[in-house]
Amino acid sequence: MAKHQFQTEANQILQLMIHSLYSNKEIFLRELISNASDALDKLNMLVLTNEAYKGIKFDPRINIKRDKEKKTLTVSDTGIGMNEVDLLNNLGTIAKSGTKAFLENLTGDQKVDSNLIGQFGVGFYAAFMVADSVEVITKKAGEDQAYKWTSTGNGEFEVEAATKEGHGTEIILHLKEGEEEFLEEYRIEAVVKKYSNHIPFPIFMDKEKHIPAVTDDEGKETEPARTEIENVQINSANALWTIAKSELKDEDYKAFYETLAHSNEEPLKWMHHKAEGAIEYTTLFYIPSKAPMDIYRVDYQPGIKLYINRVFITDDDKELMPTYLRFLRGVIDSKDLPLNVSREILQSNPVMAKIKNASVKKVLSELAKMMKKEPEKYDTFYKEFGNVLKEGLYNDFANREKILELLKFHTLNSDEMTTIEEFVKNVDEDKKEIYYLANKGSVDMLKHSPVLEKFKARGIDVLLLNEEVDTIIFPMVTEYKEYKLIPASDAKFEESEEEKKAKEELEKEFEGLAKEFKETLGEAIKEVEVTTELTESPVALKTDKEDPSYMMAQMMKQMGQGGEVPEPAPILQINPKHELIAKLKDSSDQNLIEDAAHVLFDQAKLFDGRELDDTADFAMRLNRIIAKAL
Repeated sequence: MAKHQFQTEANQILQLMIHSLYSNKEIFLRELISNASDALDKLNMLVLTNEAYKGIKFDPRINIKRDKEKKTLTVSDTGIGMNEVDLLNNLGTIAKSGTKAFLENLTGDQKVDSNLIGQFGVGFYAAFMVADSVEVITKKAGEDQAYKWTSTGNGEFEVEAATKEGHGTEIILHLKEGEEEFLEEYRIEAVVKKYSNHIPFPIFMDKEKHIPAVTDDEGKETEPARTEIENVQINSANALWTIAKSELKDEDYKAFYETLAHSNEEPLKWMHHKAEGAIEYTTLFYIPSKAPMDIYRVDYQPGIKLYINRVFITDDDKELMPTYLRFLRGVIDSKDLPLNVSREILQSNPVMAKIKNASVKKVLSELAKMMKKEPEKYDTFYKEFGNVLKEGLYNDFANREKILELLKFHTLNSDEMTTIEEFVKNVDEDKKEIYYLANKGSVDMLKHSPVLEKFKARGIDVLLLNEEVDTIIFPMVTEYKEYKLIPASDAKFEESEEEKKAKEELEKEFEGLAKEFKETLGEAIKEVEVTTELTESPVALKTDKEDPSYMMAQMMKQMGQGGEVPEPAPILQINPKHELIAKLKDSSDQNLIEDAAHVLFDQAKLFDGRELDDTADFAMRLNRIIAKAL
């Protein structure tokens, strides 16, 4: 017998299960049955596709056994089973790094936290919510040696050789004092019906069957009434997605979602579709009501399971659906893919490509319907997944227009969010230009950006994009239908001859101050430009997009190497009509002019969403200016 220590994260989760999560203990059974179903799925696939497993009999079943005298509850399966290495890897460590996010995202709300258990793949440890010790007896299909794993959840576990008839896994829970409810027939059956009714394999349990007394013709009892134990199936064991929609109720879909997503929360929406014709397949997709905790992690867990003729193939392939729809949970079941399809073949298979493309269109279409017919529900969806959806603008050119129409935007002239379809109704039909300002910050801060002053003066509305993802993605989006999308800083408006002449005169008048600002700020700016486009702010920043270094930086960003090439120095625009700039022009205090140049440049950077290089220097200069003004 060998003793082992649990990995640190595994031990932390064990302690959580033992001491913290009490409000929804019944989910331990959901998780153990789900693991048993996964083990059966894996063996089924291997028996059908792997020569080494061809001779192994696949007789799928999950058994639940209750022993009131010993106070044990046993969940067993005839699945793939585990050998010693598997036991060490699966029941002692947590391979999925996202599990650290599980610990980081705990809220203290027991209901919320219990919903995370299955989502992060730590379901087995939920057994310790009701058991003070757990035994696992298992034998891997195709191998002779069985093994026994035992632990009391105290930070250690033991693994030793054992004997077992047939392959599969048997998990024996020695229930804690006060957990006897999970030995009651009605309680077990209720939990199975609630969470595991549509597990595609039969779940059996011994149930008491009442046999009435036998009487003769005169009514005399010839055989007394008795109770027999009968091993019966307690779930429907039908793949829900294969059942006709007309035969399913909302409760059926919700119950299946709980099993699929390891969540007690109701889904926001589901889409059940069966395609017949040249390619036959069925899809059942759910939109969760809350974003998975790992949705922004590189190692996020995909939510789509692939089946071929009801045979499970994979649930960890990120290519089944595009990454911007990674919030989906559900099933794809195809009749037209080979059972032994590899991941490489799957990614290039024309049948899978057609299923994926059609599924994406279906999901986007359903979202569009939700937006129009169920606006409140759509707002809930958008709050959780709007920024994820935006990623599709970058990597799904074919559906870019549909994705744009699903987005909601803040605008300069309104306090309500709007859609791009509504926004273009007020766009100048001669110019057909949609202007936008993309900067990380609050909407209120963007509304007061100096860049927008020329639009306010002309009464032109502007899209305000204040999320970090907007600044990365929208520069790549250049058109919507016949309209061009143009950054606000690039907007050009016609000037009259009088306006041009007045601007030239102001440039000459403020040429000296512009030169002093440039000498003071040096390489931090490319040049100082006198502008008449500012109406309220003294200064603003502008990027020269014809600068070769700017074009190189943008190209490197598109290649995912944005940090390797620095952005070019900006142009500092000054407003000659602003009182502050006018007074500086007439000032003979060289120190004041230098301090003002730095402070105004920093102010412009803040409005542009940039960080200050030296906050202490900014504060010191500002204090000197204030002191002189007092």
